[in-house]
Amino acid sequence: MEKSTKSQNNPYKVKVEKGKIYFWCSCGLSEKQPFCDGKHKYEGKFKSLKYIANENKEVFFCGCKKTEHQPLCDGSYSKP
Repeated sequence: MEKSTKSQNNPYKVKVEKGKIYFWCSCGLSEKQPFCDGKHKYEGKFKSLKYIANENKEVFFCGCKKTEHQPLCDGSYSKP
């Protein structure tokens, strides 16, 4: 599998809206981070990941692309 590109070292804090669908960028190439803009279609074999907000709240989307809990940050950016 191809390796993703880190878009930033820290997570993206985003206010999500209940019932709204978000598509997280897994490749790191999107210019609309942390969300997908379709660039992966031209640069490799990545797919965006759908996230459906179950309530209005703030969530932290992964920026380093190393999380084991995609699309949300699990603190992997702070590990060597």
